[in-house]
Amino acid sequence: MKKIQILGTGCPKCKMLAELVGKAVDELGLECEVEKIEDINDIVGFGVMMLPGLVVDGEVKLSGKVPNLNDLKAMIS
Repeated sequence: MKKIQILGTGCPKCKMLAELVGKAVDELGLECEVEKIEDINDIVGFGVMMLPGLVVDGEVKLSGKVPNLNDLKAMIS
C-alpha cells in the first residue's frame, strides 16, 4: 500500500497541501495511508528545510510549495 506523508507544522500552506492530498487521493481512487508529520525533528530527518513537504513511499517529492492538483496527482500516482 502506498504511503503519503505530509510534512508541516500547521501553517496555512501545510493545511492547503493536506486538503489537496485528500482531494487527489479521492479523485484517483488510491488506496493509501496518509500521515501528517508535524514534529520539526522528524521533518528535518527527511532533509526537508522548507515547508510544506510531501513524501511518497519514503521519497521526498516536494518541499517549500503547494502544487496544483494535477501536478500533485502525478506525484502520488
